[in-house]
Amino acid sequence: MQRPEDASLIRNRPFNPKRTCLLLIDTQNYVWNDNVAESLPGFDATVRQTVMPNLQRLVASFREVGAEVMYTVMENMTRDGRDRSLDYKLSQFFIGKDSWEAKVLGALAPGDDDIVLPKTSSGVFNSTNIEYLLRNIGIDTLVITGFLTDQCVDHTVRDAADRGFYPICISDACATHSKERHVNALAAFAGYCQTLTTQEMIGLATRSSSARE
Repeated sequence: MQRPEDASLIRNRPFNPKRTCLLLIDTQNYVWNDNVAESLPGFDATVRQTVMPNLQRLVASFREVGAEVMYTVMENMTRDGRDRSLDYKLSQFFIGKDSWEAKVLGALAPGDDDIVLPKTSSGVFNSTNIEYLLRNIGIDTLVITGFLTDQCVDHTVRDAADRGFYPICISDACATHSKERHVNALAAFAGYCQTLTTQEMIGLATRSSSARE
C-alpha cells in the first residue's frame, strides 16, 4: 500500500535546468572509430545516423537553457593501468592515460567549463566522485545518454536511482553493438528511470525556457 507522503512522488517531473544534468557516457574515440565501424557496421550506422546527431541536439539544447553538461570517459589514471577495476583488467580494457582513445569525440567536444570524469569501471558512481559533484551543483535529475546501452548506461541508470536521483534515459541517444541488445537493455532497466526520446527531452527543455521568459 502506498504511504500518504509518497503520493506526490512521480518520475514525470517539470524540467528545471538548474537541477538537471545531461550526462554523456563514454562518447569517446575508443568506443567509436574507423576500426569499430568496420567490425560493427550496424552499430556504426546507428551512431552515425541517429545517436550522434541526437547527442549534438541535446548538448545544444541543454547549453541554451543553462543546464549542466557532463561527460565520462574510460581512461586509466596510471600509465600501467593498475588502478583499473578487476573487471576491466579481466576484460582487457586498457585506455591509456591522456591517450587519443580516451578523448571525447570531436563532434561532441566538451566546453571549457564542462566536467569530464575519467573512470575505470562500468559504473560511474563506483569509480568517480560524480555523486559528490552532482550534490554540490544541486542536481537531482540525470539525463543519461551514450555508450553502451547494456553496459555503462545500464549501470548508471540503476546506480543513479539507488542513490536518490531521478534518472532519465534518452532511448535514441544511446546505443550498443546490436539493436536487440539495445532494446532488451531499455526494457530491463525501464523500471528505474523515465525513458524519453531526444525530441521529447528537447521539448521539455524548450517549454521550460519559454515559461521562464
